[in-house]
Amino acid sequence: MKKISSFIALSALLVVGCAAFAASGPIHPRYVVLPQRPAQSNAPAGTLQEWTGKLNSSDTFVMVGTDPSKTNTTTTVNVYILPVNICINGTCFDPATKQSNGATAIANVVNSPIFQNQQYTQGGTDIGNTQYEDAFQRSNFWGDVMTNTNYHVLLKPIVLPEYKANIPSGQGSIGNNYFGIPEVGLVQINYVDTEINAAFSKLKQVNPTNVLMVMTYNTYLIEGSECCIGGYHSATGNQTYGHFTYTTPASGTSFSEDVSALSHELGEWMDDPLTNGGNNSPCGILEVGDPIEGEIGTHDFGDYTYTLNGYTYHVQDLATMQYFGQSPDLVNNSFWTFQGQSGNLPGLGNIGECSFGS
Repeated sequence: MKKISSFIALSALLVVGCAAFAASGPIHPRYVVLPQRPAQSNAPAGTLQEWTGKLNSSDTFVMVGTDPSKTNTTTTVNVYILPVNICINGTCFDPATKQSNGATAIANVVNSPIFQNQQYTQGGTDIGNTQYEDAFQRSNFWGDVMTNTNYHVLLKPIVLPEYKANIPSGQGSIGNNYFGIPEVGLVQINYVDTEINAAFSKLKQVNPTNVLMVMTYNTYLIEGSECCIGGYHSATGNQTYGHFTYTTPASGTSFSEDVSALSHELGEWMDDPLTNGGNNSPCGILEVGDPIEGEIGTHDFGDYTYTLNGYTYHVQDLATMQYFGQSPDLVNNSFWTFQGQSGNLPGLGNIGECSFGS
């Protein structure tokens, strides 16, 4: 996830049927990270369950959960999902929109591999019957987890009441035929991040022991005139939060399709919750989704598909700790990515340590 330097704030490898952007800016499918903001006054108490470890002899990190080398336990974190119905000039992009399986996009998020268990066998290794992000993390530290088999970092979804946002003039527009989606909302990331931070005082359930994820539907964030940001994560003081969009193409594969953006953001939140709150590696902070998001071909945007209850979900592959220089190597089968990628990734090149940045 590429960092945006302002507190209020990949080249396009795959642009499918994109019309000219309303502000005449380029189309770059990407994710970003916003730096940690100072804590708000009267912020609620509490801290996220975190542990500190060493990537190698000199580089440290802070991650969500407990130390897998010292504990054999389960950490469960509440994920508050705030669906936002984005309305621009009378056209609304509603997360409550029903999908091909008859369920709303909101319901599909809750029922997705992000929050529901399924079996993961990676490279012949039984990682466990668990959630996607937990399977990724177990694989990252398999050298410890294969002994401490009860180690998990699980996510409990709690959906908040939907909020309707009428985007003011100058902060949003409508685009046509982006990534196979006939009509999308385009909203300035600065505006969205400011609104999220203003809402913290009203969201009484949200506190630093949990994470807030704001959900939009068929909406991309823009930076100035440049589209398209599928999601981001950040922190205000110790309160972690993020945004993801859920897109549904009329045909083909869309950027941030269904829970792809959420899988990217929560994977990075788990390994870098405070957006460089003590994390460093030979190739930057642990933005584990970034190195793969530009893949094209069989796995556009690095996405892999899993079918649960008859619905096919897209989740993004994530770079393992070996990619970031973990030593000694604890990763299952020494994989460079959770999905076992090695060699040449279409659109990117040969994968290896720090090969595509962070």
